[in-house]
Amino acid sequence: MQGNDTHLKSIGYILWIFGFTGSHRFYYGKPISGTIYFFTLGLLGIGWLVDLFLIPAMDRQADIRFRSGPVNYTVAWVLLTFLGLFGIHRMYIGKWLIGIVYLLTGGIFGVGVLYDFWTLNDQITVINGA
Repeated sequence: MQGNDTHLKSIGYILWIFGFTGSHRFYYGKPISGTIYFFTLGLLGIGWLVDLFLIPAMDRQADIRFRSGPVNYTVAWVLLTFLGLFGIHRMYIGKWLIGIVYLLTGGIFGVGVLYDFWTLNDQITVINGA
């Protein structure tokens, strides 16, 4: 689905390198399995290896499920992954007030960042659909 390429396979594979943390699964909108991978180190590495071959399918599913628009999913995910505690991803998606709160509280003491790992794709879809 070329016209709605919301997620990139290249980013999926880069995140797969850290896949035992579930990062690629969160990126593709699979927070439950991402959490399971986080706590089991990628299902003891077995699920992590299998996902090497599943990333193209997860990418297609994400492109179908999520809506493209002015907010880029990949940019938001990179900001969340590396600067989440500072709220930069929240500011990028237009939520300046909570972004500043994150900046002052370390992502509301980390809990808000965890919430965003679960919901960022849906937050962006709502913004892109408006």
